[in-house]
Amino acid sequence: MSRKNSWEAYTSKDLKALEQLCAGYREFLDNGKTERECVNTIVDDLEANGYRELDKLVKAGTQLKAGDKVYAVWMNKTVVIFNIGKRDITEGINILGAHIDSPRLDAKQNPVYEDEFHSFTLLDTHYYGGVKKYQWVTIPLALHGVVVKKDGTTIELNVGEDEDDPVFFISDLLIHLSQDQLEKKAAKVIEGEALDVIIGSKPFIFDKKATEDDKSKAKNILKKGILDILKKEYDIEEDDFVSAELEVVPAGKSREAGFDRSMILGYGQDDRVCAYPSYKALINTQDVDRTACCILVDKEEIGSVGATGMQSRFFENSVAEVLNLMGVSGDLALRRTLSKSAMLSSDVSSAFDPTYWDSFDRKNVAYLGEGMVINKFTGSRGKSGSNDANAEYLGHLRKIFDDNKVNFQTAELGKVDLGGGGTIAYILALYGMNVIDSGVPVLSMHAPWEATSKADIYEAYKAYVAFIKGATI
Repeated sequence: MSRKNSWEAYTSKDLKALEQLCAGYREFLDNGKTERECVNTIVDDLEANGYRELDKLVKAGTQLKAGDKVYAVWMNKTVVIFNIGKRDITEGINILGAHIDSPRLDAKQNPVYEDEFHSFTLLDTHYYGGVKKYQWVTIPLALHGVVVKKDGTTIELNVGEDEDDPVFFISDLLIHLSQDQLEKKAAKVIEGEALDVIIGSKPFIFDKKATEDDKSKAKNILKKGILDILKKEYDIEEDDFVSAELEVVPAGKSREAGFDRSMILGYGQDDRVCAYPSYKALINTQDVDRTACCILVDKEEIGSVGATGMQSRFFENSVAEVLNLMGVSGDLALRRTLSKSAMLSSDVSSAFDPTYWDSFDRKNVAYLGEGMVINKFTGSRGKSGSNDANAEYLGHLRKIFDDNKVNFQTAELGKVDLGGGGTIAYILALYGMNVIDSGVPVLSMHAPWEATSKADIYEAYKAYVAFIKGATI
């Protein structure tokens, strides 16, 4: 049952392909720190590789046939991609599904304020997804997102990534005065309402025409200074924050890690480390037997809810549109297509951490460098909330991966009673299709900086290509 370390089997050709894939992945990470940025990057890549927008084809009444490649975007946060196969589409689709949202801090709707002691201007935030709040203090932070004005104009913000940009931060209490703080539980060391980002400390500078009376009557001059900058540099008024989506993320680019450069350290690898090889596997696979599909969705970190989450009907509607353009219509045909489909829910798994070895079942945990991970089930404790894949499906996948020399390992998230996690797998399983979780092991999952092995990314990519070509169940 043991699996060898993937690096031991690589030829020079493998190593070259691995490094090329991981260089592209790092660029994807750096350019896509929000779900909107990921979608923009992916769409550019799709267009460059001959994919056409589904909505335009629907409006034109263009018929689809084998070899056609289309994509659909929903609300700039979710994308579904199709490579039309040779076989009747109602015999099923081979689906890769990942999510492109990641834990972060979101600006509130009324976010900019000046503290009562008039020392800083701050951005009030609400954390998104499961985070250890203490990990987000005293690190450089960047601000990404959009501000939509009342006239419909969209202003895109990306501040903190260029070397000449300012960065932002959350302060922490100095160690010399932390005796009481250090007595608190880790969950309480930093409270959620304390995750407010310092964005300035200089007061508004009045022009020469201002009188002393004007100056004395002015309130919140620190906040006024920041709002003045936002107006001059970005044309953003304070009330524009009501219709804004601004995400606070770690500033800086992903990096190669280790003297041997075998790992990647970067923000947002859960789950972009699976999203990138998934959609690249689809783009790089030309002629397919069964229609292949890649779904990249939003909101997984908060339960796959909302119009852009996997629980939305967007995917189902997109499949219905594709069927219609192939001359197949009706609810029954849609149900048959989905029920006969097969899916790899491409999501990450926890990597064994020897520092915290007693949190894992060492016989059933993923190890960095030992290949793509298959999780038969996820969920919490007694498999609560899990998609528990069928043995027949596992047997089918084992043959596909072994025939294509994919190094893979099986794992659970951690010890049974410690907790758990979920993915989008159970949502697609509602259609009756075969679904299983498969992805890349991640060290320090949900931290501002996560670590992965280049070898595992490469093996996941190989697995996704093999699945697209070979899955028939």
